Amino acid sequence: MEMWRVIDAGAGAADYNMALDEALLEMAGALGGPVLRFYGWTEPAATFGYSQHYEEIARLTALRPLIRRPTGGGLVPHDADWTYSAAFPAGHEWYALKAVESYERIHIWIRDAFAAMGVATTLAPERRKEIPGQCFVGAEKHDVLWHGRKIAGAAQRRTQDGLLIQGSVQPPPLKLDRRQWQGAMLRAPWTALMVSGALAERAERLRAEKYSRPEFNRKR
Repeated sequence: MEMWRVIDAGAGAADYNMALDEALLEMAGALGGPVLRFYGWTEPAATFGYSQHYEEIARLTALRPLIRRPTGGGLVPHDADWTYSAAFPAGHEWYALKAVESYERIHIWIRDAFAAMGVATTLAPERRKEIPGQCFVGAEKHDVLWHGRKIAGAAQRRTQDGLLIQGSVQPPPLKLDRRQWQGAMLRAPWTALMVSGALAERAERLRAEKYSRPEFNRKR
């Protein structure tokens, strides 16, 4: 079976979290295989899709910092959510999937991880009405539902370097352990990947020159 690289990053600042995910996308081909990253947040924050208009999103939430993502989608609040990203190099089988197929596949993976924890979830069979810009009000087709309520969604970006999926799980109000969920997600052979060297340098540069700058986050 294919070997995955796994980063258990812990909590990070919102601008750094987005910068590291973009660095993983840019360097996907040099990292030796797909990368799954688990991470959290040092403070409440919100992210929004790359093509969204800042002023429209800013009116929907009081959460700050409010950081533009390298992927699409709408507004996602972050605090106690279980956040992950997955990066695949160009040429990988996931990269060749249509967007709807990779979206469904990542959420089947999450549904099965919850099943391993004894929590029954389903995938949304169709799109449900959403409030514009807000990812967790309503649902997209193939989002993860618990008792009919959306608890997991994702956003994607494909470039010539690879495919990046960023996802947020708003866990159901049960006594669930995040570490147990992460363990349930690790079904394939994996090895730990440290954020160091060129990867760390690129992430810090993207944070400093892009995601920490108001002119980037407010650019449209």
